Formats: sequence, C-alpha cells, structure tokens
Amino acid sequence: MGLPDFTIPLASFGEKYRYKYLAVYHALRAAILDGTLPEGTRLPATRELAELYGLSRGSVSQAYDMLHADGYVRTAVGSGTFVAGGLQPPQADDGPKAPIALSRWGQRVSAAMAIGGDAGEAPLAAADGLGGARTAPPPEAAAVPISYRDGGPWEALFPEAEWNSALAWAARSKPGTGSGEGADPAGEPELRAAIAAHLRRSRGIAAEAEHICLFNGSMQAITLLTQLLLGEGEPAALENPCYYGISRAVAACGGVVVPAALDVDGIVPRDWEARLLFVTPGRQFPTGAVLSHARRRELLAWASRRNAVIVEDDYDSEFRWGGRPLEPLKALDREERVVYVGSFSKTMFAALRVGYAVLPRALVRPVASAKALYEPVPPARQEQRALARFMRTGGYERHLRRMRRHYGAKQEAFRRCLERELGGVFRLRPADAGLLLYAEWRRTPEDYNAFREAAAARGVHFRDAAAYQITPGAPAACFAFSHLDDKMLIEGVFRMKAAWEDIQTHRL
Repeated sequence: MGLPDFTIPLASFGEKYRYKYLAVYHALRAAILDGTLPEGTRLPATRELAELYGLSRGSVSQAYDMLHADGYVRTAVGSGTFVAGGLQPPQADDGPKAPIALSRWGQRVSAAMAIGGDAGEAPLAAADGLGGARTAPPPEAAAVPISYRDGGPWEALFPEAEWNSALAWAARSKPGTGSGEGADPAGEPELRAAIAAHLRRSRGIAAEAEHICLFNGSMQAITLLTQLLLGEGEPAALENPCYYGISRAVAACGGVVVPAALDVDGIVPRDWEARLLFVTPGRQFPTGAVLSHARRRELLAWASRRNAVIVEDDYDSEFRWGGRPLEPLKALDREERVVYVGSFSKTMFAALRVGYAVLPRALVRPVASAKALYEPVPPARQEQRALARFMRTGGYERHLRRMRRHYGAKQEAFRRCLERELGGVFRLRPADAGLLLYAEWRRTPEDYNAFREAAAARGVHFRDAAAYQITPGAPAACFAFSHLDDKMLIEGVFRMKAAWEDIQTHRL
C-alpha cells in the first residue's frame, strides 16, 4: 500500500519548534484553522504520517493526542481520526500584502469588467420616488421570484433523445481523440461544414467550411477579433445601446468607443473615423430594430471607404415569426469586409458553449493562429461532432421550427398582456423576432426607479436598459421571456401592475 497524498506545513513549523511532536501539532492545527483541512477530513493513521515525513510514530501519536485534548480532532473506534467541527478560525491577517503589478492589458481588463452588466444598472434605492416608506406587498406576492433578466432557451421542448443519440454516435465515431493530437484549433471540420451548409440555406451566406472558426461562445469570438483588429488608442464604432460585453472588449484592448446613434430603424450610418464597427443588423440588441436594406448598403460603403471591418453579430435572428427576412451584411459583402458571428447557446441549450465566426479570407490565418495560442486543443470536441450530426440529419432544423412556433406564440401572449396591463407606463418596441422585448418608459426617470424598486419588492426583476447604454439615455426595460412558462410569464405582468398601483396608492 502506498503512502497517503497528504501535505501539511511541517517544514515551516519545524523551524519554530525544537520538538517534532510540537511541529506536527502546530502544522496540523494551522491547517485545520485556516480551512485547508475542513471539518470531517480524515487524518492519516499515525504510522502513515510518521512514514510520510520520516518521524517516529510516538511523535505523531503525541501530536494527535494533543489535538484531541484541545478539541481539534475527534476519533472514531475502527474508523480513524477526523477534523472536528465548530472551530473558530484565527483573526484574519490584515497586514500589508505584496503588491502585484498588472500589465497595461491586465489593468484595462480589470477596469473594463466594471462596464455594463449589473454595474451599469442604477441601484435600487428603497426610498426612490416613494417618499421614504412603501406599502408592503402581500407575502404571497413575492413567494416565487420571477426574473425577466437573462433568458435562456426553453429546454422543456428540447429533443433530448435525438441529441443523446447524436452524442452516442459522436463517441463511437472517433474514439481516442481525447488527447487532442491532430485537432484543428478552428474546430471540428464536420461541424464547420454543417454550419456552412446551414448558413447557405437559411441566411443566404456563401459560407465555406475553411472560412469558419469555432469558439467557446460568441463572446470569445468577439473578444479575440477585437484584440486582432483594434490597436491601443484606436477608435471602434459601437451601437448605442449595445451588449456591454462588446464595450468591455474594446476597453480591455485599449480602444476608444465611438457611440453610434440609433433610431427606430436601427443604427444611423455616419462617416465614423474608425476602422472597426460592431453591429446587430438582423435584430438590434437590445432595441429589436431591424436594419433596412438601404442602410446595410450604406454600412458596406462606409467600410469600403475607410478600409474597415464590420463585425456582424447575428445573435438570435434564427427565431423570426413575422416580417420579410433581410440578407445579412455578410451575404451582401463583396469586398470581404464583414465577419459574421453566431452562436448555438440560444437555439440549443445554454450549456452548449459553441459559437462561430465566418471570416474573410484575409482573417482566416490570423484568427486561427490566435485561437491556437489561447486553445491549442478546441474544447467540447465530442459535442461539436454530435452537433454536426444533429444538423446533418435534420434534427436541428426540426428543433428550430418547433421552437419558432413556441416562442412566437409566447411572445405574442406576453406582448399583448404587457400592452393591456402596463401600456400606460411602457411603450413596447415592435419585434417580429428574437427572445427579448424592449420597453420604453413613458413616465419620469424618478417614477421608473420607483417602479423597479416596487416590482423587486413583489419578486419581479427585469434588466434595466441602462446596462447597455454607452452614454446616458431615456429609461427603458428589457424583458427576456423564452425561459419562463406561460403562467409565470403572465403572473409577472400582473405583479408589475400591482407594483405600479402600490406607488400610486402611496402618493394619494
């Protein structure tokens, strides 16, 4: 039998204490108190620990006896010695710590991660707009929280049996690939080919498998592209508002964000002094505006004049149930200036972190090189092969059709309920696709803050659009709906209506 895998700071305490049993006692005591050896941890037998550290068994036995007498361990006949519970850790050491100097990139990343997200939302103040006190909602109102904040796919309708069959096929098809030997950093060729076929058919993009690179989600693609294309101090044009991850990526790379104005039809083309533009023409995030064909042409003309690159994020336009589909920028691009970015996390299930980018020829090698530096072996290779089979055999298309019907009906019911019950305070932007509704606030900013607080008191949470605004804008809310069942979806609306009534009642 081999020696146990067990380490204590014996060398440190051996320098302090002359006698070995005291060094063992204090080393074990320190490891117990700082949590290295948590409650219930079984200590090695005295013979094993003595052999491990070259000590006499008597020294270890004496140390164990002292620990037991002081209440740090307990013994169980026939089972061994275990760390006791209910121990108080020592006072934290608040003395000076060695400073760790970050690179300029590290400093920018740390600062950039404070941009947007929850940090971009105004805090909920208990007294905002309510004059101090607030009428408490009935206890049952907030019994089950309802969140419209971050919607993932509705997984109850996911074809698990078909997906499991694809996974089993992938496991059998290429045994022994776990080492990653010979793996392409750009991802599994079968999946890249399946994505290319899907985009040619569904989006009109003349995609080739060798021009597609797979990523661990679309945000990884966007971040890596930003690092490759944006120099320190260089400007990048971003829709305002936009997904905060993009502004974080630009800031982390040392770029300068140039806010691009929107109207009800999406981004308003301008002659931006930049060589990089991020845009969501299929369905602007988060407002839902669909960019017209004419404006798409204007963006391509701008890119041509400026020798610029456009990153087109087509994050959820697979789910369209109305309107005429427009060609993506990538399908209109004749000069190879557009990078088309997509993901499967909304169409499949959230845990499937597979994103992709369709690249211009000039970017294929640089992106593959950068990807190989970060991930020499692509992750989730078996899932990539399973997804390729799922797409080739028609399972993905069937799933999309089923989910379009489901989400279309759910969005329509949710929209009608919001307009009927909260139309006096919210103006909903038109939306014939996507998994998010954007609602402009009709009242004052003070009323909006009060409403957020009152809704939260009733257990309802939604995303404040301020999280996505590069510069301050009018109050608005974002409602994700795909992840909620019909009952919760509608109940949340009535709770919000009651929250607004709470405010009105308090003011009387």
